[in-house]
Order: sequence, then C-alpha cells, then structure tokens
Amino acid sequence: MVSVGIRVTVWNEFRHEKSDEAVRAVYPDGIHEAIAAPLRDASFEVRTATLDEPEHGLSQDVLDATDVLVWWGHMAHGDVEDEVVKRVVQRVWDGMGLIVLHSGHFSKVFKTLMGTSCDLKWREAGEKERLWVVNPSHPIAHGLDSYFELPHEEMYGEHFDIPDPDELVFVSWFQGGEVFRSGCTFHRGNGKIFYFRPGHETHPTYFDKNVRKVIENAARYVAPIHGAKPVYGNAKPLEVL
Repeated sequence: MVSVGIRVTVWNEFRHEKSDEAVRAVYPDGIHEAIAAPLRDASFEVRTATLDEPEHGLSQDVLDATDVLVWWGHMAHGDVEDEVVKRVVQRVWDGMGLIVLHSGHFSKVFKTLMGTSCDLKWREAGEKERLWVVNPSHPIAHGLDSYFELPHEEMYGEHFDIPDPDELVFVSWFQGGEVFRSGCTFHRGNGKIFYFRPGHETHPTYFDKNVRKVIENAARYVAPIHGAKPVYGNAKPLEVL
C-alpha cells in the first residue's frame, strides 16, 4: 500500500538518548529515527523534529507542510513552549492528523486536546504485554493477527483519565494483571487523533514489526481527507430571503 504524498513529521524530545546510556544503547540514533525509518520505507514523506531545535522543530511552516504529526515525549513535557502547543492544537483543529505515543499521554498537546488529566497507573517491571485487537475491521488493525505480544514493556493500567474514545482498536493485558485501553481514536475539529500505548524508552518496542505496522496504518488513517473545508462565522443566504 503506497503512501506517496502523505507528509509525516516525527517529533521526539530526544533527551533520554543523550542522558541515559541504557536508552542510547537501544536507540543510538534517537527514538524519532526508529519511528521514521519504516515510514520512509513505506513511501511516506518523513522529516523529524526534536525539542531542542528552534521552536522545537515545529515552526508554522513545518506544521503547514505536515499531514501527520507523530509525538513522543516523556521527561520534558513542561519544556514545550505554550505557543508551540497552541500552534499544534490549531493545526489538528484545521485537519492535521496526530499520533500520540506512549508517555505522550501527559504532553501538553494531548492533554489540551482531551480536556482531561490523562492520568493512569504505571509500573516499570519489564513485563509481558499482550495487545488484543478489539476492532478487527478498523483500518489501523489492517494486516495484524487477533493479538500480538511485546516481551518487555512498562505497564500502564486503568483507569486512564481520557474522554471515551470514538473508537477503541486495542486493549492491552499485562503480566501483572492490569488491562489498558491502548489504541484509541478521537476526532477534534477537522483532525483525527490516535493514541497508541507501547513505547517505553528502555525497550526496543519501535523495532517490533507489529508496532511499526500499527504506526504505519495509523499514519494513513489520521491523514487529512482534504474534503470540503468548513466555513465559519456570519454567512450570506444561498436563497433569496
């Protein structure tokens, strides 16, 4: 399935990889490159951006040239400038797709778009995660079996304080017993959002073929349709009044 013309920006804090040898050993080129590489192979037009670039790499020109923004953040949510957050949120309202990964649930961008705390339970124990496909006809589940497993991951557990998803694609079970809504879609304005849970920085999750397939499918799903553009404000009548 080709993706020519879909422009993706993969955003990553790129802080863990610089400060933590264990993370650098797993992602020597950064988490953003591990996510970007298979998308390039799938014929997406991909660029990357990181926190410490000017404007966090997300200038208005970059966002205007982005159909899908992929967001990974964890240790530096508070360092993201509010002006950039407003810029990203506006682009989602205008139709840009957004994929929020793992601990991006606590990002300013996601919390603003959800309007809730987005809090949850968590545990770092490197336990097995089994992701069940609970919506097998959904485009994001294309090419997957009924479930797939990750041998070692951080646990996220319910309750996940988000609005009810428009669609639930995946539910995770963890070796310690918890479950989690791990693949959720939302519509905000003209934009589509997909939250996908896996991706703790000390595990090679973004090299897993199923995780990569999900992100690839999600990028196609949230990409803008380029249908009729809504017109707001005072409107003149189409008929004679």
